[in-house]
Amino acid sequence: MTHQVDQDARYKEAAERFGPALQRLARASEANPDRRRDLLQDMHVALWRSFALFDGRCQLSTWVYRVAHNTAARHIGRESRHNKAQLSLEDISHLPDRRSVAAALEESDGLDRLSTWIRRLKIPDRQVLTLYLEDLPAAEIADITGLSPGAVATRISRLKAQLAKDFQEQTHA
Repeated sequence: MTHQVDQDARYKEAAERFGPALQRLARASEANPDRRRDLLQDMHVALWRSFALFDGRCQLSTWVYRVAHNTAARHIGRESRHNKAQLSLEDISHLPDRRSVAAALEESDGLDRLSTWIRRLKIPDRQVLTLYLEDLPAAEIADITGLSPGAVATRISRLKAQLAKDFQEQTHA
């Protein structure tokens, strides 16, 4: 019974400390609000289940982010396979019309623009960038993603440069 109590206590601590970060990760991973809520719920369930195996050999934050990012990656893969050739009415309504892309982007919120840009990244880059935006150091991002700290720093630099370039092109288009 004490193992169950430990699992519940660890989950509660993690949910309190990292709940907002999990919400941001879900937002960066899923555009559809209903599927985003499902993803967030899946993250919490996976996190609670994972604490049955948590042995404390890594930081709590590393464990939480690893579980959450793996859950998000599975969700993205499942959704992309399921929706490969499908467009919903919601997707069509977000396609740019004859107005310039810059004008359409000016109407949208900056956070939505950033989330949309992040969702277009490949999963490893998406993971690195979302962890970077959570202010995690390169060494911890490396632990979570399995990359070396140098590779993490290189990806962050490349992604920041690409983000600046893409946003600058969009505002000048």
